[in-house]
Amino acid sequence: MSLGGSGGGFPSAFDPKNLRMYGLAGSIVGIYLGAVLNSALDTNAFSFIGAVAAIFAVIMGANAVRRVCAYGIGTGVPSIGMLALGMGIIAVMFGLSVAETIGFGMLGPIITLIYAGVFGYIIGVLANKVIKFNIPVMEEGNADLSMAGAMAILGWSFAISGTLGYADIVADVLMTGYIAIIFIAGGLAILHPFNANLGPDEKQDRTLVNSIMVSGLAMVATGIAALMTQGLAAGLLQLVIGFAIWYYFFKMYYKLVKRDAAAMVGTGLLPPTVQ
Repeated sequence: MSLGGSGGGFPSAFDPKNLRMYGLAGSIVGIYLGAVLNSALDTNAFSFIGAVAAIFAVIMGANAVRRVCAYGIGTGVPSIGMLALGMGIIAVMFGLSVAETIGFGMLGPIITLIYAGVFGYIIGVLANKVIKFNIPVMEEGNADLSMAGAMAILGWSFAISGTLGYADIVADVLMTGYIAIIFIAGGLAILHPFNANLGPDEKQDRTLVNSIMVSGLAMVATGIAALMTQGLAAGLLQLVIGFAIWYYFFKMYYKLVKRDAAAMVGTGLLPPTVQ
């Protein structure tokens, strides 16, 4: 067991460097795989792969939250989750726009990832050196959060639009308002797990399983949006897979909660209100 950079001493079975590698590789490969399959087969049936790819990024982001926020920044847990998605949206729009401008649309995810990493690191430097948070992993953590937020937003945007085209994502995701749904769902998937599990008995596996569970709900949300933008087949597929992911990992999370709980006490029904 290694501490994995946790200022609060929370144990980490999975090294943050490995989670970063798997998170970035899984999200990038998944997004490209879905885009290539949709384009090559002239279909939108593989749009769900974007939402699956986003799960890899969410796990990486949720672990970054637990590392940074373990230093005790209090209400900063929700704030840093919103920051991750905010940086992510900016990076996605920048990356896709630049790629389309230079005529290489498929470079969008790579440009997005590079920009997100640099942007997040700069924000981390400002937080530590100017605002004086003085958190040792702030720069690294913000870079991870920015990249995770960007890949998650891009994966969910692809799941809704079925394409990596800048104009298509603007039309199908931003102008429809669906960006608000994935922003909140994504923020919850990244920030909520540590918020729900923090404390002296916080365990990395329980926290990250929670993030996958909430990612399943996010996939249900993209499925509902995809029903409107891509039709019944693409949307229904995401709904079914998203629900299956949520249900499976909800049961796993419940087992982990029982494993770590001090006691399981049945209190029965609440007593009637005394007038």
